[in-house]
Amino acid sequence: MYKILVTDKLAQEGLDLLKSMDDVEVAVKTGISEDELVSIIGDYDGLIIRSGTQVTAKVLEKCGKLRGIARAGVGVDNVDVPVATKKGVMVMNTPDGNTISAAEHTIALMMALSRYVVPACNSLKGGKWDRKSFQGTQLNGKTLGIVGLGRIGMAVARRALGLKMKVIGYDPIAIPESAAQIGIEMVADLKEVCKRCDYLTLHVPVTDQTRGMINAELIGLMKPTARIINVARGPVINEDDLYAALAQKKIAGAALDVFAKEPPENRGFEKLENCIVTPHLGASTDEAQVEVALDAAQELVEALRGTQVRNAVNVPGLDKTLPEIVRKYRVLAERLGMVISSITPGVIKKVEVSYRGEIATVDTAAVTTSFSIGLLKKHFEEPLNIVNVPVLAKQRGISIDEVKNPAPEDFSSVMSARLVTDQADRKVTGTIIGQNIPRIIGIDDFSLEMSPEGPIMIIFNNDRPGVIGAVGTICGKHKINIGTMGVGRVKDQNRAILAISMDAAPDEKAIEEFKKQDFVKQVYICELPNGSH
Repeated sequence: MYKILVTDKLAQEGLDLLKSMDDVEVAVKTGISEDELVSIIGDYDGLIIRSGTQVTAKVLEKCGKLRGIARAGVGVDNVDVPVATKKGVMVMNTPDGNTISAAEHTIALMMALSRYVVPACNSLKGGKWDRKSFQGTQLNGKTLGIVGLGRIGMAVARRALGLKMKVIGYDPIAIPESAAQIGIEMVADLKEVCKRCDYLTLHVPVTDQTRGMINAELIGLMKPTARIINVARGPVINEDDLYAALAQKKIAGAALDVFAKEPPENRGFEKLENCIVTPHLGASTDEAQVEVALDAAQELVEALRGTQVRNAVNVPGLDKTLPEIVRKYRVLAERLGMVISSITPGVIKKVEVSYRGEIATVDTAAVTTSFSIGLLKKHFEEPLNIVNVPVLAKQRGISIDEVKNPAPEDFSSVMSARLVTDQADRKVTGTIIGQNIPRIIGIDDFSLEMSPEGPIMIIFNNDRPGVIGAVGTICGKHKINIGTMGVGRVKDQNRAILAISMDAAPDEKAIEEFKKQDFVKQVYICELPNGSH
């Protein structure tokens, strides 16, 4: 019998599902304190929460026989995931439950903007009968630009196509296989999307790549009749730039369900006649709450039974079951993924991982998955792991080809990764030296040696005297402490590379100075974890 504790309000349908299972015993204790939870948590096999319960380190220290925590919703900020992992407790979320609700809210806001629903309603309630001021526009035949084609973006696309809109899509990661099949025209350049669209809707997480991506420059490319809808994350829009554009009527309108800070402060969007604002209602439907409750219940029980693990944000204890060489190469693989992702701009077209030597003689699936985690980490807010990363990659149409050759060359085992995008073609090679020391030994056709840890600056440059000295001078000027420096070159082609590890990543001012040097071709910053384990 699996004992499951529910400590936040859960849709009755989720509770009924649990109660219908012969091998499950359910206890509902909402509103309990941390101390109360500490005193009872060890008696339960599973825990279901929403956003209210704080599963702290203090709670997890007394976890007893607890094996799984299911969050009925997406965010797991209220769970100390690292401690849960150390304690062997799986943490799961329910990312699919709000897909339809968020997609429908996007369409609702788009329609409300087009037909002036909010100002017209307010006008009539104020005692006016003013039809002239609220002449709207049809969605039929208009072009919808969708930025981000994950679950929600694709759901919006299907509904927009049903409304006879022309849908163009841009995804900063990769193109889903199903996009073209359902009638989405993929566009490689976000600027082109902004120029062509009548409506722009955003469905991307907040990452270094997407933060502030919709700014004055891109808004300036849009038609004066264009409208922006954001039901994703507030920080993907530069709010100051958007406010200025709306206030000056450079675009026709915007509908915002999310904000950089919630509740929003001192932005004034609610005072603009051409802006609709809602208080983060994307997932706020009865059906969505039922769906996440059912998903949480089903996921937790399946995990406890050992039949299936879905949407886990951590998978404790995996390394213990893997061969030693695989455990060693998983760390290297994730670092290689992070490096090649950092130095290869553009939308992913092809990924290939090659193994040579001893590592090619064993099952490398876990190594390749670890590489995928590193490759995609910067594109997602949610934690990536061996359970969810294959699913997320598949949704984006990303497949990884494996090539194996058991014959060793210079090292007993070597791992290489090649990433092809619409802008570049890169290769990174690594190995394990000694007992367990990961090293990068090649980038593209350059041979070099560097430790894949901490902040690393990679400079592609012309091969000429004085480069190292000039780089060192700039580092000294900006108080950048160099740890190690790897150098490689292709002499007959006048090409070279510098890989510099440092105590802290350089600021934007320093990076710009490096880029201005006449010998520099490209500069990239790789933010890797400290330590090699």
